[in-house]
Amino acid sequence: MKTYSLKPADIKRDWVVLDATGVPIGRLAAEAAKLLRGKNKPYFAPHLDCGDHVVIINAARAVMTGNNKADEPIYHHTLYPGGIKQIERGTLHERRPELAIYRVVKGMLPHNALGSQQMRKLKVYAGEEGLARHRGQLGESAEAGA
Repeated sequence: MKTYSLKPADIKRDWVVLDATGVPIGRLAAEAAKLLRGKNKPYFAPHLDCGDHVVIINAARAVMTGNNKADEPIYHHTLYPGGIKQIERGTLHERRPELAIYRVVKGMLPHNALGSQQMRKLKVYAGEEGLARHRGQLGESAEAGA
């Protein structure tokens, strides 16, 4: 018997909505990363992008757990000499909740071209405007952490 090899034409992509209300950011990101990679599908192949499109709504209502997680610094560099900047994780979540969740999900995906391709299928919204924007594509919804 031959081993089945998945072809890109055989991949079926769905649209999944995750509601972040009251869900810890890490659990939400882990569920989103699993759906983006396609690990919930019986035909998962680690070298192919076989995941679903994921829409995360109510990102501003996601919660941070842990004693000092809100105070943990996030660093980035402006590429100018002495241009290292830092912002606390809690401050980033208050100001730009979409970016905060986007960063956590990105860290759970492969750090190569395949991960970039999978990240393009992630849409994050602070409120519920994502439901109206993607009304035509959305079919099923899933509970984060379920």
